Amino acid sequence: MHHHPSMFGHPKEDAVAGLVVFLVALPLCLGIAVACGVPPVSGLVAGIVGGMVVPFISRSALSVTGPAAGLTSIVLVEVQQLGGIAPFLTAVMIAGVLQALLGVLRSGRFAALVPSAVIKGMLAAIGITIVYKQLPVALGVTGGIANVASEWQMGSTVLAVVSLLILYGWKHTPMGRIKLISPALIVVLVASGMAVLFAGTPSLALTPAQFVDVPLGGVTALWSALPRPDFSVIGSPAVWAAGATIAIVASIETLLSLQAVDRLDPLKRHSPPDRELLAQGAANAVSGFLGGLPVTAVIVRSGANVTAGGRERMSALVHGVLLLVAVLFAGPLLNRIPLAALAAVLIQVGLNLCKPALFTTQVKLGLTQLLPFALTITAVLALDLLKGVIVGIIIGIAFVLYENSKRAVVAERDGAGVWRMRFRRDGTFISKPGIVSTLDEVDDGEQVVIDGTGEYIDHDVKEVLATFVEDASHRNIRVQVIGIDLADVKGGGGH
Repeated sequence: MHHHPSMFGHPKEDAVAGLVVFLVALPLCLGIAVACGVPPVSGLVAGIVGGMVVPFISRSALSVTGPAAGLTSIVLVEVQQLGGIAPFLTAVMIAGVLQALLGVLRSGRFAALVPSAVIKGMLAAIGITIVYKQLPVALGVTGGIANVASEWQMGSTVLAVVSLLILYGWKHTPMGRIKLISPALIVVLVASGMAVLFAGTPSLALTPAQFVDVPLGGVTALWSALPRPDFSVIGSPAVWAAGATIAIVASIETLLSLQAVDRLDPLKRHSPPDRELLAQGAANAVSGFLGGLPVTAVIVRSGANVTAGGRERMSALVHGVLLLVAVLFAGPLLNRIPLAALAAVLIQVGLNLCKPALFTTQVKLGLTQLLPFALTITAVLALDLLKGVIVGIIIGIAFVLYENSKRAVVAERDGAGVWRMRFRRDGTFISKPGIVSTLDEVDDGEQVVIDGTGEYIDHDVKEVLATFVEDASHRNIRVQVIGIDLADVKGGGGH
């Protein structure tokens, strides 16, 4: 296995960044596990595996892997459908193998085929689902939104409100300038402190069920507390379907995160997507085996890594090691964290995914962007994540094709038998097929006037026109081009 000498090239910067990422990841690992309805320890295991497996295989310098909010809705559904966490863990291992295969078969580039409106719709729907699912937890309710009125609890509600105020107000305080302190960590500390103060007041006191619950008693206790995959279900189609679902959604989320991190990277390095899928697949196979949640590369953690000055993959490794230390030695402290505070952290993650600006941007972009976006959201919320994304992709592709099919050019013969061709809308590469087929109707020896005055004509289309002009001279066709500059365009790109 070939290591880049650079993994440990910046130990000081990466150790600090690793610590910061750990402090961001800790509440998320716990919160996402609780949101998925699995033991918090499964979330921590996933974070540890994401930190300690991926850096040795991946070639992304700054990406950080762990349990992701985007998969919560899938986990919730699948754990129920498959009948518990043990068969689900088998599905996670299958997902890992499938993902590694996708990487080996170099399918990372296919992610570019998913229309951006569909991706935005998927993320917005995930955001809405997270907020909807976490609001009851923030109010101290265990049974979902229907029970809010009867079960809500004052102590949890106060904690959640204070937590949200900190999360949203932190950047406006003098402390907010210190990049190394994560607001999520402050929330966890403040809420844990408040929960201790509340314990003496009956109306505010939290019940044991409203706190994180990590097994105590060192390695052996932890090991025996971890859920195990049930390999007897390996022949079940439902388990394979769940594995495929996790593999697809986890791959989309990973590749999105990878793109985002490459954009944030001050050194503008390029992360190879296929290698990343292989690394993620290995991590999912290990995480499922050890009783952890599925993992993906995560934008929040990777962003924290960039902000904290991470340079190489060592920062992700440090964060994984610190999570392991926390599980082994800081259990009693973790168990003091109120679930309401974690719910507040997740609500902020959810609201960031479905913020109003996203909707207004899609509205401004017009129907062709808005409809796939809105329909993807609706399909994800009404069906589930995978079906929704598939529906979204089909709708997205249908829109592109529909747009294409409308001829971008109008050509008609005038009284003198001259073809007059004008553009109905801007000539972009999407309109190429329509233009090619229009030009094909011109017979040898005819006269053609192509008028592109006042329209934007992109390079692809100019190539098509240049090719036509070149061919025309051989076919005795007289061409006059008005308003389009073809001086510097070579033909040949048309057919």
